[in-house]
Amino acid sequence: MNAQPEFTLQVHDSIAAIGREAWDACAGPTGDPFVSFDFLHACEASGSAVARQGWGPRHLTLMGPDDAVLGCMPLYLKGHSQGEYVFDHSWADAYQRAGGQYYPKLLGAVPFTPATGPRFLHAPGTDGATVRAALIEGALTLTQRLGVSSLHVNFPNAPEWSAMGEAGMLRRQDMQFIWRNDGYATFDDFLAALSSNRRKTIRRERREAQGDLDIRVLTGSDLTEAHWDAFFDFYQDTGARKWGRPYLTRAFFSMIGETMADQIALVMAFRDETPIAGALNFIGRDALYGRQWGALEEVPFLHFELCYYQAIDFAISRGLSRVEAGAQGEHKIARGYLPSPVYSAHWISDPALRTPVARYLEQERSGVEAEIVAMTAELSPYRSIA
Repeated sequence: MNAQPEFTLQVHDSIAAIGREAWDACAGPTGDPFVSFDFLHACEASGSAVARQGWGPRHLTLMGPDDAVLGCMPLYLKGHSQGEYVFDHSWADAYQRAGGQYYPKLLGAVPFTPATGPRFLHAPGTDGATVRAALIEGALTLTQRLGVSSLHVNFPNAPEWSAMGEAGMLRRQDMQFIWRNDGYATFDDFLAALSSNRRKTIRRERREAQGDLDIRVLTGSDLTEAHWDAFFDFYQDTGARKWGRPYLTRAFFSMIGETMADQIALVMAFRDETPIAGALNFIGRDALYGRQWGALEEVPFLHFELCYYQAIDFAISRGLSRVEAGAQGEHKIARGYLPSPVYSAHWISDPALRTPVARYLEQERSGVEAEIVAMTAELSPYRSIA
């Protein structure tokens, strides 16, 4: 596909076909672990995000006249809407009841990862806005050429969201709960910013959760296959209870443990040297991203301790500006995580579906914005909001 006379857009059916060096030349400067070659390659090579699972890679690259990769975009041909965390099931149902074919569709996203980050990557020395515009145009053109129902880009950053709106895509807004580091030197400094009742509650929850357990944060060379064996058991248990079938294979965890160990903080709780629960986090340049969690033993408040309080403690110790703890969970507000907007953008080919969805999204955006303001004002645990 031609983007501009001197540029060419190419479609690839695996990230391996692009290669680590070319991909990470664009992804590396972002500091985002999820758009790195190693993470996306682990999703594919482990059999977690592949065509037979409904994730057919269709990654885009923008090539210069010397065949250098100037930009790239993670893109998948999806046969369902699982593992996305931006819900379009009602759109699919309505379209299919009306006789349309919603699947397959194109999705620009990181598989199984509801974390905001860049979706249009560009190499150093290139103009980011120009590359982004070419990739957006290329993704829309590919949607038309494949004859699929729609293109969706989930959890882009705010500038990308705006650019996609300017390109005619429908903009959707939702919220997540994010902890922000207000220059805290210790966890107690963070507690001091909370109301007295919330300080007392969090201290009590931490005491009860920790009890007689040994809680460790494992990263880098501390991570072993035995840890991943235990964590996979936790992950399978949570996945079976929440969505019926875990998305990630056991091989995925070995692969990220081998290639991304320094970007991983695995919080594990041990009882008498036996691991009973764990929470997996990824370390970005300026953020800690909470991902999966699971436990084989019910312990009061252990979920809060491993997923939220240990994450805050780790972020403070590393000087990270925020903790993004994943999708959903209004209960996070009482633990210091405040509502923040997250975004997606959508192109729907058929006007018969596009028009009502556009109307719905306009109303939804207004409602989400108002809800963020109201929740922050009414439920914030902080003594004051800057």
